[in-house]
Amino acid sequence: MRRSVTGVPTRSSASPASAAAPAARAWRVVLERIETDLLDGTLRPGDRLPPERELSASLGVGRSSVREALRVLEVMGLIRTGTGSGPTSGAIIIATPRGGMSALLRLQVAAQGFPFDDVVATRLVLESAVVEALAADPARSTADARGILVAMDADDLTTTEFLALDAQLHLALAEASGNVVIAAMMAGLRTAIESYVQAGAAGIAEWDAAAARLRREHHAILDAVDAGDGARARTLVHDHIAGYYEAAGLEPSAAGIPNPTHP
Repeated sequence: MRRSVTGVPTRSSASPASAAAPAARAWRVVLERIETDLLDGTLRPGDRLPPERELSASLGVGRSSVREALRVLEVMGLIRTGTGSGPTSGAIIIATPRGGMSALLRLQVAAQGFPFDDVVATRLVLESAVVEALAADPARSTADARGILVAMDADDLTTTEFLALDAQLHLALAEASGNVVIAAMMAGLRTAIESYVQAGAAGIAEWDAAAARLRREHHAILDAVDAGDGARARTLVHDHIAGYYEAAGLEPSAAGIPNPTHP
């Protein structure tokens, strides 16, 4: 029986946070635990979260990771944070996830247990649809994605920083497509996707060369989208995603990857 972030025992079978969690995912450990407590009713509006120091110690992550998770929850309108000391300080729950947000949070939690092949295959289907939709509609802007590409072109990025921007790039494209369902699904799968991507980086011996290739592929995908060439963009995004997993030694089974040229 695990305990919630507030110390209340719950019946969830979710495994506790581990101090061995990769630093790149530490803030997501906090986010996922709080999300789970919101979804199962352990946390309700009016409840106050423990101080950063207590959350950090109980979940085995740094205080900066706690702050990042709380920032995300505040942006989503689920908590309000106050500075200083006293009854108005700290983080208080002000809303419970409902409707689409509830579904998104449940997907984020459930995605951690999804089979690897299924996550990759779903990503390929979604992202192929994204680039085709963008290419078919000249009114859709790729400006946000282009801005992320500029940041990714910096040559002083760590592997973790590069891959965090990579995840944001793919999510930005989904959001730019205008399909709120696809964007929500991509956001919900993001943690599961990024965990596989980060793990795969360790299997790439020549990271600098791999990063340079990924940059070129990103630019080529956006160039095809902006040129209105949906078929080329679809093929490029498929090869980009599948190629990374293959290079990292995480290649899914052939049956799990749809071919964009043979729907």
